[in-house]
Amino acid sequence: MEVLTLAITASDIACRALQVYYIIVIARILLSWFSISPGSPIAGISSILIDLTEPILGPIRRLMPPIGGESLRLDLSPLIVMFGIMILRSAIC
Repeated sequence: MEVLTLAITASDIACRALQVYYIIVIARILLSWFSISPGSPIAGISSILIDLTEPILGPIRRLMPPIGGESLRLDLSPLIVMFGIMILRSAIC
């Protein structure tokens, strides 16, 4: 009888964590397109997403501020983080 062993390596954990964080960044991008009223259930989710992503997005945003005028400002920091995650995943996974 064979014994099935489950070996989880550090790279497996890192790959999964990067994948989850990538999805979190996408969710934050999507929620930023909508007007969210305070106190709604979505406001709680949005707050959690901001708390999880701002430690990474904030410093990048300070280095590369949003581009555009007053009517349309484009924040490229999520895009930079997503590219960074893809590069890390290709190197690790």
